[in-house]
Amino acid sequence: MAGEIPDLEALERTGTGKGAARQARRAGMVPGIVFGGDVDPLPINIPFNKLLKMLKAGRFKATLFNMKVEGHDDVRVICRDVQRHVVKDLPTHVDFMRLRRTTQINLFIPVEVVGEETSPGLKHGGVLSMIRPEVELVVTAGDIPDHITIDVSELEIGDSLTISSVKLPEGAKPTIDRDFVIAQIAAPSGLASQSDDDEDEVAADEVPATEMDAGADE
Repeated sequence: MAGEIPDLEALERTGTGKGAARQARRAGMVPGIVFGGDVDPLPINIPFNKLLKMLKAGRFKATLFNMKVEGHDDVRVICRDVQRHVVKDLPTHVDFMRLRRTTQINLFIPVEVVGEETSPGLKHGGVLSMIRPEVELVVTAGDIPDHITIDVSELEIGDSLTISSVKLPEGAKPTIDRDFVIAQIAAPSGLASQSDDDEDEVAADEVPATEMDAGADE
């Protein structure tokens, strides 16, 4: 299970409809609703500044939250929609769905690296480049992994590691169908520059002497 599921504190909203929603916005709150889970929908308010900060952080719709509302049991939710002002692009309403343990959701899972100590590419000065420090997976709400692990112990300089070589948790699968790159061992910048210089020297050596002499005469 994921070790750190962020809390999302909200207030139960008294009253429904446009009037109650406008009143909430005037009080610096964003109205919302929590639905699903075979129980009645729960109207809520979330502080505007707190919600805006989380939205700016990114991946709000792909984050599992522990919803805390006073007077109600904590429940795991995921955002299903954020309505925004047509001109100001600021949040005006937010919808959350309660999750059962068997519910499948898309989440970004961190990537953990092992084998760096024995990687021949890193031993020879290569640099580990993480193309995807997180990978978006389809997982079940009741079995969310802390991370996925990649092993770079056999990678040489220039080698890449793709999603097909990663053992994923049972029931999890990538949201992208193609075999995308997660990490690679890149050549150190000094070595890359030297390689470019060598290619330039080879190119110059390959120019026939007669052409060089002709250029000098001109």
